[in-house]
Amino acid sequence: MGDRIYMDYASTTPQLKEVTEAMMPFFEEEFGNPQNLHSFGEGPKKAIDEAREKVANLIGAEPSEIYFTSTGTESNNMAIKGIAAANQKKGKHIISTQIEHHSVLHSLRTLEKQGFEVTYLPVDKYGSVNPQDVEKALRDDTILVTVTHASNEIGTIEPISEISKILKGKKIPFHTDAVQTAGTIPVDVNELGVDLLSMAAHQFYGPKGVAALYIRKGTRIIPIIDGGIQENGRRAGTENVAGIVGMGKACEIAKREMESRIKKLTELRNKLIEGLTSSISHSYLNGHPEKRLPGNANISFEYIEGESMLLFLNMQGIAASSGSACTSRALKASHVLTAMGIPPEIAQGSLLFSLGIYNTEEDIKKVCEVLPPIVDRLRQMSPLYEEAQKAGKI
Repeated sequence: MGDRIYMDYASTTPQLKEVTEAMMPFFEEEFGNPQNLHSFGEGPKKAIDEAREKVANLIGAEPSEIYFTSTGTESNNMAIKGIAAANQKKGKHIISTQIEHHSVLHSLRTLEKQGFEVTYLPVDKYGSVNPQDVEKALRDDTILVTVTHASNEIGTIEPISEISKILKGKKIPFHTDAVQTAGTIPVDVNELGVDLLSMAAHQFYGPKGVAALYIRKGTRIIPIIDGGIQENGRRAGTENVAGIVGMGKACEIAKREMESRIKKLTELRNKLIEGLTSSISHSYLNGHPEKRLPGNANISFEYIEGESMLLFLNMQGIAASSGSACTSRALKASHVLTAMGIPPEIAQGSLLFSLGIYNTEEDIKKVCEVLPPIVDRLRQMSPLYEEAQKAGKI
């Protein structure tokens, strides 16, 4: 990356060279359709089978429970709309939370227009869901519970296994959006107790355009894409063979390197949080201080806007984010931060630094040197800061 510093790994990660090398044969010589009955399809079909085993191995599933999709968004749509369609005769009530990714929230909004009713659970000041709130929200007509494993914005890891214990024996499918956790921290579908789990390759150094949905054996779901018999009839469309192979390789590497990655990122993250919050007044860490993703540092800076800070950082060669990449151009306060009780004017002054395997201690030092004068300069131009000074608040 040269002199530039990339701290937006929650948006996407660079693809590993080892992953690219594994994919290359399937762009040219192994171009056959895996559904072919002739010999050209044999290599691609075998490669997909092997990749499915690697994905399953990463999350403690059976290969037959892995269904490849195009994105984490598609996986979330498939899980939510597919389960709703399969169970609508039993009921039309769904439980979720206020801090889900928009691919979950917008899927639920679509179902509400079709007559489904959704209970959006609140979160506490750390962005944590209370499992008891899930229990209180259950009804006789509840047909799905969907709770993120960890928010892509604040990194708080949710108590999924505690929620699944509450749901045990009630025959209500439980889905988790694990796009931010699968391949990043240990994820085991049996320990979590989920029936469906979404994951995406580009979040752990695999290719974009390929993802997967875990569906526990025996879970009834209606396909949302009609067509051929690919993915055991549950997700039609010619397979993205190269992408699937790349995802399998990324899973294999993630499992091998996960422990060392977590150790490195946790140390860098803690130094970044300490460096920024100790040197910049009126700055606060968002999300749980301990139960959070190893590379996630979301910090609010009062009296200024996140977009202005991002522009100045970008001029210094530093790439960060103001929240989810899927809504970064919306220029609205984060729905996740406001759900945690953070006022919109402070939420808009928040930055997300998401670290990855290529970040170094020198990167952390550079950000801790560069950002304080940027914040100071912007505050000197801020009417909010001036008003606070006149009011004697600062």
